[in-house]
Amino acid sequence: MKNEDKSGWRSDIAPYERPHMKHSIWQIINTVVPFFALWYFAYLSLSVSVWLTLAIDIIAAGFLVRIFIIFHDCCHKSFFRNKWANEIVGTLTGILTFVPYHQWRHTHSIHHASSGNLDRRGVGDIWTLTVDEYQDSSLKRRILYRLYRNPVIMFIVGPVFIFLIDYRFNRKRAGMKERVNTYITNVGIVGSLALLCWAIGWQSVLLIQGPMFFVSGMLGIWLFYVQHNYEETYFENEEEWDYVKAAMHGSSFYKLPKVLHWITGNIGFHHIHHLSPRVPNYYLEKVHNKSAVLRNVQTITLITSLESLKFRIWCEDTKKFIRFKDMKPFKAKPSLVKTLEID
Repeated sequence: MKNEDKSGWRSDIAPYERPHMKHSIWQIINTVVPFFALWYFAYLSLSVSVWLTLAIDIIAAGFLVRIFIIFHDCCHKSFFRNKWANEIVGTLTGILTFVPYHQWRHTHSIHHASSGNLDRRGVGDIWTLTVDEYQDSSLKRRILYRLYRNPVIMFIVGPVFIFLIDYRFNRKRAGMKERVNTYITNVGIVGSLALLCWAIGWQSVLLIQGPMFFVSGMLGIWLFYVQHNYEETYFENEEEWDYVKAAMHGSSFYKLPKVLHWITGNIGFHHIHHLSPRVPNYYLEKVHNKSAVLRNVQTITLITSLESLKFRIWCEDTKKFIRFKDMKPFKAKPSLVKTLEID
């Protein structure tokens, strides 16, 4: 694995790679307490208007995304210095977000170790094919890839499948600790929902938890998608792949309004997070503002991020994501090579 010279930014990040107990506890308080309060207000609003309930659900979904960022930092052991504090808080926030702590930590660590590596795709990332791979694929695989990359499937069907179904099962070759953690998470989810259904009725739980879960899941997938799937992102084969380049050029700076940076736990400073996953989310903006080197990266906004929806497949010739219809000029390449060989 190659690495760029770190001298330009390493010293700027180093002071922020240790979590601060006071900041972490305060983030739990200002995130989890409002979330439960909003859940309760959503229940009270059912007697007023379902539309009011839906509005509260959407706000609560934002806090659920922020809870997931706490979970995410625990998985990186960057929220607390104590291992067991990360384990406990990570498991509890995993129950709230429907994500098993150990299972997700494993796949996400692979994502960080291989992001942008064409030879190590497939675990913890968005399914991505190159133009050549797509053209060499069977009709069935092409159809599946197009369906997978369809925004309706990815952002509407995706949250339901991933958070409700896929995360309920252990991966193959998972260790005992990981398996037990998944079972604990599943029991916690079913038990808490069953208790709520007993207390207020399943219809009320569905009207409150359903939209909240769906919106937060959709936002979560969108954030992950848009921060790695933009036109000039970074992909290289193993021999040329570089960890620092993958972080700096394959992870975007998602420039959002201040309130959205707060709600999303500063995950928009994604390049910094990939450079050093040990930096807690509440320090990411400080690191970004401190270093001119770290500000000189691909920046996307709410408006420009929408363009990422049209880029579906990676072109190794241009080093860019392109649209499916842009593949046509590349289809003649194999026959051209064959003609040249004959000549």
